[in-house]
Amino acid sequence: MVERTVLAGARVVLPTGVVEDGRVTVEGRRIAANESAEQATLDLSGKGYWIVPGFVDMHVHGGGGASFSAGDPEEALTAIRTHRAHGTTTMVASTVTGDLDDLARQAAALSELTEQGDLAGIHFEGPFISPHRCGAHQPELLRDPHPADVRKLVDAARGAARMMTLAPELAGGLESVRLLADHGVIAAVGHTDSSYEATLDAIEAGATVATHLFNAMPSLMHRAPGPIAALLEDDRVTVELINDGTHLHPAVLELAFARAGADRVAFITDAMGAAGMSDGMYPLGPMSVEVKDGVARIADGPTAGSIAGSTLTLDTAFKRAVTIDELPVGDAVRALSATPARLLGVADRVGSLEPGKDADLVILDASYDLVGVMRKGDWVVKPEVR
Repeated sequence: MVERTVLAGARVVLPTGVVEDGRVTVEGRRIAANESAEQATLDLSGKGYWIVPGFVDMHVHGGGGASFSAGDPEEALTAIRTHRAHGTTTMVASTVTGDLDDLARQAAALSELTEQGDLAGIHFEGPFISPHRCGAHQPELLRDPHPADVRKLVDAARGAARMMTLAPELAGGLESVRLLADHGVIAAVGHTDSSYEATLDAIEAGATVATHLFNAMPSLMHRAPGPIAALLEDDRVTVELINDGTHLHPAVLELAFARAGADRVAFITDAMGAAGMSDGMYPLGPMSVEVKDGVARIADGPTAGSIAGSTLTLDTAFKRAVTIDELPVGDAVRALSATPARLLGVADRVGSLEPGKDADLVILDASYDLVGVMRKGDWVVKPEVR
């Protein structure tokens, strides 16, 4: 017999809006239609709780002291479990700039976890990025995006490549954008020194994502609008935002939502191995990162002091969105779940609480703190309701 779980008495966020005193019925690994008023397995009434879809992170490098760039499946699982406990039920593993052969080996290892269903794919962030906007990537390992090299990484991922960040102004950039689009891989503009016009060319060639918009790209200027204006104004582009209070000022986040809307914004963590951990020293690919007061920066070398991803988890991003940024809960849910799920091509399974989809959900209390996580019908964090 298929196990049946009924969650009732919470505010349930659906694509059509918020249902007060709603219910979610789970049968096995799927969400079932709510046609009966049977007694709840878990009664959340009178507590001000919320039930929202499981979060989808399309750009994350690690967590729990572990890094996807290690190319070790067991270490990758540590990162996956860490973010699941914070509500991310679907994630794409991001690599960092490295030698092509090393990246190919990492991709082969991560593709196994994709085939198992633990990951939704692989995102290559570098090495095809601008040396002028490299951020926490090692400058000496950067290279132009020659299509043959791009194809090498895509092939190494064995069908698991979901996204690649590149600087389209580099030699081979537009050709590589077209190659990625032809192979069903998202071409993302990021770590770029591109002009407004060159960015428009990349979008016409098939680029559909802005990697952590505003960060690692030229600022918006009145005579040189640069990539930010081009990426914000085109409805074909989804923009990533890191909502940790360090990468973006709240006014900048408000600007992005005002121009792009929640259907074109994907909240990401860009988290490295220190996510879910205390301050200290951590590896990020071949580099050392120091985390102080929750902010990760490169510890030494030519990029010392550069922000090195984040220590963010998506439950924190959600709470910040609705409390500090004052976004409507429905907009925050779209940016954390529905929009990235659609972009990754998995919206038929995840991203919203609809019958037939995976039973991936997050329970939040009245203060928007996480109290429960379910993934495919199994409790990752079981709420303690008294």
